[in-house]
Amino acid sequence: MSQVQIRGVSVHYGQHEVLQRLDLDIAKSEFIVLLGPSGCGKSTLLNAIAGLQEVSSGTIEIGGHDVTRVEPKDRGIAMVFQSYALYPRMTVRDNLSFGLKVAKVAKTEIERRVGEVARMLQIEALLDRRPAELSGGQRQRVAIGRAVVREAKVFLFDEPLSNLDAQLRADLRVEIKRLHQRLSATMIYVTHDQIEAMTLADRIAVMKDRVIQQLGTPDEIYRKPANTFVARFVGSPAMNLMPAMARAEAGGLSVEIDGKSFPVDADAKATHDQALTVGIRPEHLRVDVADNGGINGVIDVIEPMGPEKLVWIKLGDQVLCAKLDASFGQKAGDQVWLSAQSENIHVFDKQSGVRL
Repeated sequence: MSQVQIRGVSVHYGQHEVLQRLDLDIAKSEFIVLLGPSGCGKSTLLNAIAGLQEVSSGTIEIGGHDVTRVEPKDRGIAMVFQSYALYPRMTVRDNLSFGLKVAKVAKTEIERRVGEVARMLQIEALLDRRPAELSGGQRQRVAIGRAVVREAKVFLFDEPLSNLDAQLRADLRVEIKRLHQRLSATMIYVTHDQIEAMTLADRIAVMKDRVIQQLGTPDEIYRKPANTFVARFVGSPAMNLMPAMARAEAGGLSVEIDGKSFPVDADAKATHDQALTVGIRPEHLRVDVADNGGINGVIDVIEPMGPEKLVWIKLGDQVLCAKLDASFGQKAGDQVWLSAQSENIHVFDKQSGVRL
């Protein structure tokens, strides 16, 4: 049975529709990430699950119970916000225990839970400090701990790492992943950062324009994006997209790019002369210094990245990115030829952007 079940949920602000008849099943102990750009509806969906946002239509169930009209405090959820939302005059110990005291949990049980969570999140030495005496990362650990002590059915995270610097974000990503493994709890996590989504999630729901564009494992979404939006949004650097034409031949389907023909995976279905968009991940773009039968281009910019280089290559009005080994020795202005293996060429309909 699903731990969280969302059926036909819509949210309107006046005439403006924010979520459009959205369906989603989240299994018990699953870590699911709602990923998308600002304004796509991901935080609205999280707030609807929490009970902080009233839905216009549809139902939300948690643990088999309809909670669509139930107060947030009675839904069995715990939430971690983007802002730490700690009580500034309380110590860390009091911040962690406050909700349990309000719920009239026994004092010994409060002490047990607070001590256990403090050890888990490595904040035992901070228990007698106040929030103003903590770093940003320490405050966010306390905010996460305050949610964990509640021993909730479902944990909701609303962009909890976005206020932290890059190193702290990386450290706390690992902590959150470790926390999920220890608790085996159901977690729903909102972010616009695709690195967070790829590293944390069991499944990712990629959102845009009020709906889920694709739902799948990180590997599925990366290797078989459902449309050009998902292809560009997931991956760093983003997938290269180029206009192409379908060429149906005796041996199967090929795509013609800049006058050159390339065979594509047998799963792709298109009609002869159909206008396409072709996608190739930067790490799958082959770059040769001699004519390999591919497309001719000129190196525009090279970005050294330690063990690899990002090489930006001009093809007429387009610029493509290739992720190459650090040993690549060419420089800006040099001519190169580009190609890719058939299994690494993604084919999308030009008009709809849908994967073929």
